[in-house]
Amino acid sequence: MSHKRCNGDVVREGAPERGPRTLRAEGALKAIAAGPQPEQRLRGVLEQALVFAGASLAALYTPGDDRELLCLVESAGAPRTLYGVRDSYPAAGGSPVADAHRAGEAVWIGPEEFAGSAESRHVPSSGFSLAVLPVRGDGGGCLLALTEHPDGFDADGRACLETIAEAITCPVPPGPAETAEAGELRPNAFTLAMDTGRAEVGDDILRLFGLAPEEFDGKVETLLGLTVPEDLPSLMSVTESDHMTIGERELEFRVLQPTGPPKWLRLSGRLLPGGDGRPTLLVGTVADASTLRPDVTDVARVQRLAAALATAGTVRDVSQAVVAALRRPLRADRIALAELENDRLVVTVLDPPDPESWPELWRLEWRTEWPDAPVRAMPTLAAALREGRARIWPAGTGDLEPALADVGPGGLAVLPLPAGGRMAGACLIGWDTPHDFGPDERALLTASAGLAGQALMRAHAFDAEHELVGMLQRQLLPRRLPKLPGAVAVARYLPSTAGLELGGDWYDVIPLPDHHVALVIGDVQGHSAGAATLMGQMRTALRAYAVEGHPPDVVVSHANRLLTGMETDLFATCVYVDLDMEEGSAWCVRAGHLPPVLRHPDGSTEIAEVEGGPPLGVVTQADFPMSPLRLRPGTLIALTTDGLVETPESDIDEGMDRFAHALAVSAPAHLGLVADALLGNARRNDDVALLLVRYDGMALRPLRESWSVWRLPEAVRHARRFARRTLRSWEVPDGDIDGVLLIVSELVTNALVHTDGQVRLDLTLIGGRLRVAVADASPRTPVKPTSIGWEATGGRGILLVEAMSASWGTLPVSGGKQVWSEVPVDVG
Repeated sequence: MSHKRCNGDVVREGAPERGPRTLRAEGALKAIAAGPQPEQRLRGVLEQALVFAGASLAALYTPGDDRELLCLVESAGAPRTLYGVRDSYPAAGGSPVADAHRAGEAVWIGPEEFAGSAESRHVPSSGFSLAVLPVRGDGGGCLLALTEHPDGFDADGRACLETIAEAITCPVPPGPAETAEAGELRPNAFTLAMDTGRAEVGDDILRLFGLAPEEFDGKVETLLGLTVPEDLPSLMSVTESDHMTIGERELEFRVLQPTGPPKWLRLSGRLLPGGDGRPTLLVGTVADASTLRPDVTDVARVQRLAAALATAGTVRDVSQAVVAALRRPLRADRIALAELENDRLVVTVLDPPDPESWPELWRLEWRTEWPDAPVRAMPTLAAALREGRARIWPAGTGDLEPALADVGPGGLAVLPLPAGGRMAGACLIGWDTPHDFGPDERALLTASAGLAGQALMRAHAFDAEHELVGMLQRQLLPRRLPKLPGAVAVARYLPSTAGLELGGDWYDVIPLPDHHVALVIGDVQGHSAGAATLMGQMRTALRAYAVEGHPPDVVVSHANRLLTGMETDLFATCVYVDLDMEEGSAWCVRAGHLPPVLRHPDGSTEIAEVEGGPPLGVVTQADFPMSPLRLRPGTLIALTTDGLVETPESDIDEGMDRFAHALAVSAPAHLGLVADALLGNARRNDDVALLLVRYDGMALRPLRESWSVWRLPEAVRHARRFARRTLRSWEVPDGDIDGVLLIVSELVTNALVHTDGQVRLDLTLIGGRLRVAVADASPRTPVKPTSIGWEATGGRGILLVEAMSASWGTLPVSGGKQVWSEVPVDVG
């Protein structure tokens, strides 16, 4: 077999019969060779490996100047970091690239063989097949291709790769770099020094940005400042050398206009290595994308889809990337992506999202945001999933069930999404008007389906792990908030989606005696298992100190001393609010945390001026001053963490002002809706905790009286007299008073006999329930005897209290305890 090669073109003479994919690949290579843009031919040739050979990544290596290294010249497809592919390999080394270059023969390696090689140590995952084919011509080189298909490259795929390798025979055509070095900068070209950020830009590019040549200061930041903010991350990935690899890259972005919508521009750039082997110069062109003909056969879209899927973390991100990559170039009227879970398709994204745009069966199965429908209700779809290949139905062909026919009356494409030897899901693309499916479009759909399936599986695993992280986080937070007399509390927690590490934000609502309640919110430094563990310890410590009856400043001080003694490098911030439900007053202590925000009944908001102490765990002996808060019925207290109000674009004070404004325009009658609205625009690069409490005031105020019991011989009689006088003034019937007096006698006697120090008797009546409480200075809890002999002279007091009470118990109070009993009484 003889052949001629010239600039990416292959003309065969006497070639054996080729497969259909190989024939289409040859046709595409001829079209690329005849194209008007020679500087883009190499990348176009490599992209054919993605479309026709089923590769996830294709790269070309050629010998360096010293012939000791095989250096990367160009790549197409998924980012190389996913597979551990390097910028260069030693020519004398043992890598597959070096072996193929020295032997002049193709190297084919499957997943099991590659996992046992030395190179697998440098690869994050070895579940793929590798092919390296020598490139003959001036200087030689190697074509490297990778696929995640479980069976590797089939016979037709290998033939396609051989055809592509034969098409790469000439050196890379001179690009903008040589032109820049010669001092000739084309009007649509630019050069950017990666170390200094200085740029030379052609007049046509400046005109697209709305700048005159004399207005441009040579800084790349000036141009970035004129782009749409949402497009900055993708542009920064190009203008920062650490994020870009050697070779051609292409992206589209928008630039702001004085009037009207932003203009779409297309950047094509190449990062060239400097003398020390590190990327130092970015050269390329910028064109008006609105004047470029949208071409669905442009396989660069596959490369852009691969790059978008590589950074898609969640299933929703993957679905939106596929929709963004396919709907516009295909001019489709609707597109759906769904995961396959058992025998049901769970839709992850629909475009358009409104139910009226979709068939009746889909509308009937609408659950929450998206529908889910049984695969058995769509047998044609089920058959396509079993076969595992793309199916296309032009307008007027096939006998489709209504659930599918109505998706694309003018044409329907069903793309099974394969991954790891199984079907991860399906993508449905529909047109309302008759649509003509060309061969290149079919190849684009097939290549996109393979990329989407692999990405969907990775994202599903990420979502599952993230859900596990969220579940662990929620286990460290209160399962439910208590019902409060005279108030309603709602809390929300959002884990960060930036990674799989646990956060340190927490909240708590702690009921306290005498209709007090403690509101707590805090944040432990960092995102790790250590931060989450420390968060659980701090929440438990604050709750324990609060229940012991300490005032707010003492509670926070104790927690601070506990944290400093734990010998950890982490610190925590928190706000502690002790709210008196009866009086509508509160004491607030702040330890390095955001202050509370109050929404008053008239709709005005106020960021409370609360004195603050240092974060917990920083200084052992620190002061945590208490600041008073006055609440009227209808006042809303909002406590949150910095993840809700702090952004990289603005400082935390601006975020607090936005938070207060959002609170002002809310409707506090429905706290759950208020919380959801406040979290609606939350950035998920940090976890967020939010606690809202609406103080309504107690509809029924309790009656209270207290008596200090002096240690006198007749102390019990005086306590009984005080109790009888108080109960009669509250109009408690005499029939109920006798039982209460017996409880008073027993509790006071126990306190005088078994403890030292002051004893106090408290009586509280609310809603037909009387509470008798005796506080003393001993922390020891009275023990109910298990058995009492007939000759015993004591030990029956607690048994009498239990018998006479509806309920009873003990509470720790400031180093001592309080023994209480509740009795129902008939009050007129």
